[in-house]
Amino acid sequence: MAKTSTPRALADNEARAVLRMIRISPQKLNLVAQLIRGKKVATALADLEFSRKRIATDVRKCLQSAIANAENNHNLDVDDLVVAQAFVGKALVMKRFHARARGRGSRIMKPFANLTIVVREAAAKQA
Repeated sequence: MAKTSTPRALADNEARAVLRMIRISPQKLNLVAQLIRGKKVATALADLEFSRKRIATDVRKCLQSAIANAENNHNLDVDDLVVAQAFVGKALVMKRFHARARGRGSRIMKPFANLTIVVREAAAKQA
């Protein structure tokens, strides 16, 4: 009595990559994720390449991983891929102590974030 296999969460023309425990606040990471949402993959890679944000290199690696998953695991055409979703979630928050004046202390929050990128194969336009 084997358990039935779980159906695939994504559609047949989609692939995703997840980057977990990134040492940046979700708010800052979301600014870079907004930069690539809805764009063609080639344009999104170019935008991330020339972005001045520090985290753009990690987002670029995650996008390249999603492209590789689409090509190798799901046999999708790389030229027709579009960034369907790029969403950010919270991970843990490290709490640290920083000494302040008059013997007081203040809490330093060091947040982590998760990034999920879903690429979708758009239908090729007929000429």
